Amino acid sequence: MAFPLWVLLGVVLTLIEPSLFTWFTGDLITYGLGIIMLGMGMTIKAEDFANVLRMPRWVMTGIVLQYTVMPALGWFFAWVFSLPSYFAAGLIVVACCPGGTASNVVSYLARANVPLSVTMTSISTLMAIVLTPLLCTFIIGSKVEVNGWGLFFDTLKVILVPVGAGVLMNKYLPRLTRVVLPYAPVAATFTIVLIVASIIGAGKSIILTSGWKLLLSVIGLHAGGFLLGYLFAMLTVKNVQARQTISIEVGMQNSGLGVVLARNNFPHPATAIPAAISSAVHSLIGSILAGIWRWRNKEVS
Repeated sequence: MAFPLWVLLGVVLTLIEPSLFTWFTGDLITYGLGIIMLGMGMTIKAEDFANVLRMPRWVMTGIVLQYTVMPALGWFFAWVFSLPSYFAAGLIVVACCPGGTASNVVSYLARANVPLSVTMTSISTLMAIVLTPLLCTFIIGSKVEVNGWGLFFDTLKVILVPVGAGVLMNKYLPRLTRVVLPYAPVAATFTIVLIVASIIGAGKSIILTSGWKLLLSVIGLHAGGFLLGYLFAMLTVKNVQARQTISIEVGMQNSGLGVVLARNNFPHPATAIPAAISSAVHSLIGSILAGIWRWRNKEVS
């Protein structure tokens, strides 16, 4: 329930003293997310994935919304707020990215459908090899190269391998799993705070001078994603926890990928700033929803 407060505290502290968090970067982020995914895998049984795959409509609803609603919202808010070309490009790039692993963490904390979230993240990430550069090219009008094999291996390292290991531990090492699980939510929260604060701290100067239009455009992108993701899911999905999961998956992007794509493919250094702000904004909105839905789902269960 305190997750949004910890994220907000991390953002405030990194804006005051970035060096508190900017050391957490590079491989540390990859390893940290891998540990989170291992913990979530321990809460999942192999049959949970089988149950999700029996409901392909849930998965397809989330994937379709991911690659339609978010790119459209990115273009819309860049146009509404008349963002400079470099900020507009950065906003659209992050809008065209797949769902991020933070969405799996938020689904976990919200007591939503974690296997569904992991499945959608994995599939959307693999589809990003083709769809992200195509959508960016179509909307922005400039070519964005994606390291397809790098993206694929990152998916294996950060999502598929640790989650698979957690599932196996749950099945074959149940005693160890029961000992470790109580600490998993704390580790997840702590790691997400470090990641968000690190990215924000690294871009502190330009974030503070970028103005309210950029901030509102990023807030609009993610708030719209959460809202429209849930509303559109109501048309095809009856299960409430599945709707919550789809909303989280649509509203939360792989902002880290957005930062890398923006830095590597656009000449202006500020192009990566919307993705950096995105990491904090979607974590805050997602964590607030996680607190609300965790309480509601606990009441239902």
